[in-house]
Amino acid sequence: MTIPRKSDHVTIMHGYALQDPYHWMREKDTDEVLSFLHAENDYVNETLSDTTALQEELYQEMKGRIKEADTSASEIIDQFEYYYRTEANKQYRIYCRKPLGGNEEQIILDANALAEGHPYFVLGTLRVSPNHRFLAYTIDLNGSEHFTVHVKDLETGSVLHDSLQEADTAIEWYADSSTFLYMILDETRRAYKIAKHVLGQSQSEDMILLHEPDEAFFLGIDKSRDGKYLFIESESKTTSECWILSAEDISSLPRSIAGREHGHEYHVTSHGHTLYVLSNRAGVNFSLLTSQVDQPSAWAEVLPHRDDTKLEWIVSYSDRLVIGERKGGLEHVHIHCYNGEDHMMSFPDPVYDITPGKNPMNVTNTFRFYYSSPICPPTVYDYDLQTRKLTIVKQDEIPGGFQPNDYIVERHFAIASDGVHVPLTIIRKKDIQLDGSAPAFMVGYGSYGFSMPTAFSSSLVSLLNRGFVCARAHIRGGSDMGEQWYLDGKLQKKINTFSDFIACAEYLISNGFTAKERLSVQGGSAGGLLMGAIANMRPDLFHTIIASVPFVDLMNTMLDASLPLTVAEYEEWGNPNVREDFEYMLSYSPYDNIAHQDYPHILAIAGYHDQRVSYWEPAKWIAKLRDHNTGNSTILLYTKFTAGHFGASGRFDYLKELALEYAFILKYSNKND
Repeated sequence: MTIPRKSDHVTIMHGYALQDPYHWMREKDTDEVLSFLHAENDYVNETLSDTTALQEELYQEMKGRIKEADTSASEIIDQFEYYYRTEANKQYRIYCRKPLGGNEEQIILDANALAEGHPYFVLGTLRVSPNHRFLAYTIDLNGSEHFTVHVKDLETGSVLHDSLQEADTAIEWYADSSTFLYMILDETRRAYKIAKHVLGQSQSEDMILLHEPDEAFFLGIDKSRDGKYLFIESESKTTSECWILSAEDISSLPRSIAGREHGHEYHVTSHGHTLYVLSNRAGVNFSLLTSQVDQPSAWAEVLPHRDDTKLEWIVSYSDRLVIGERKGGLEHVHIHCYNGEDHMMSFPDPVYDITPGKNPMNVTNTFRFYYSSPICPPTVYDYDLQTRKLTIVKQDEIPGGFQPNDYIVERHFAIASDGVHVPLTIIRKKDIQLDGSAPAFMVGYGSYGFSMPTAFSSSLVSLLNRGFVCARAHIRGGSDMGEQWYLDGKLQKKINTFSDFIACAEYLISNGFTAKERLSVQGGSAGGLLMGAIANMRPDLFHTIIASVPFVDLMNTMLDASLPLTVAEYEEWGNPNVREDFEYMLSYSPYDNIAHQDYPHILAIAGYHDQRVSYWEPAKWIAKLRDHNTGNSTILLYTKFTAGHFGASGRFDYLKELALEYAFILKYSNKND
């Protein structure tokens, strides 16, 4: 273990002196920083050397639950059937197609071949042109999330000379199949320009259709199901603006649908020449409105705002809409028929995740969606909108003897410090005794309105089968209970996120699911900020903490507007240039509130090329924790040098990283401190 030097670095703001003795760790690529990070990795390997066999055992278990050679559900688009498949011992997908009624497979893109020779590889998106001749795709080779756009001719098999740099992932084709839209990133990784590219021309010739100068806003692009219209959206944490342009006319220019109004968020899709708009103007949970393309701002209400139900997504058909709703902490699917014969779909599990499929326009009466629960493997369903028949298209096979009936999933509610009921999903084997003797593993996030997933995790079975109670905390800051749930966990109410998580931990303990000396918790990114905050607030309550790419140096990051995301984040955390915001943020900032006290066992994971949470945040945090820790707990930092924010890119490499984290939990769960 290294003892890093301290420096006298102080930032004065609003009369406060922010001490930052490890500020020098921001000097990326210097010998001192690299030596420190490599030494920390060596210390992790040394400390966990007695778990080497366990890590291999975990890895083989988790890998054994993956059907290595498999084929996805196919998607029929015009005259082709598109799908992907995986092969044994290969890390990435192979994308294919067949002509309808034929058996001759064409590999349109082999991600394994593209990844060869690269320690990191991410395929961002793939878009086949409307005439099915060209494939546009984006790749990232270092984890920076700065993608390069390439185009492949599917008739000749050759990759065109078109190579577009500094791009985001999204691509949308025009109807002519020789022109597409893509997004350009600025130096802070913000999508700030929409460019139109014509095949064969250089990137310098691309026309900029829209430029977003406001650093709080990020651009996005989408396309209607029928391919008639393209949509551009500019969105901050509180406000959005949408534009529409014809996909059938490459000279078409973007038209704003409803302008930009602070606090007004709206999202648009279309069917034919009818627009469907989700808008929060009438209330935070959104209402559904409609208008015509030639009068896009003349809205008529379809579904009103409801205090107990958030509208999240829409899939439009000629005679009905399929609407994703969130109510009571669960996702619901509402079939809204224009003739008034509405109905709700029903699902068997107490908690579950639903994601709408692509639902191409040529499929007119079927709604495809992806379903999963903590004990139900990912399943692709087709729902006949007329007969209401539900058909399983494909369910992932889980090798290795997984039996769903061996486990139980329950929805509980913990009582927060202000009396609010906080949903808590609990998964365990049926034979677990609720006497406090079982170890537990709870995850949390609670930021940006992201709801805590309740999807199936084959890797989590390795903990469940070792007697763990596994829990997912649906805390404020997410939108698990609607948009107000999110608003009550951000800005001047951020403390609710932490107190909710603490309440969930106390619930597990008081109800016999575990004991505090056997409770492990995990959070990543903004969930890492949660881990840092609860470690300071209630270190006695948690035995082991894993913080993945944790956002823990809140003040120094938010005071540096040159860093990616900072300005856009003012609407999530507050603007530290405003004294009231500064003082509130300082009250919980993990790095700034480290105290001389006993801390739990902690493992922090950093990504050296992470553009969202810089590697130096967990590095500084761990150094300061060790300096202040008065107990004998183990505090570790592990840096991934070939990864960014999302860790290893290969499906097997990721499992090796997860095996290390689980081994850390198991090592200290079984240790008598």
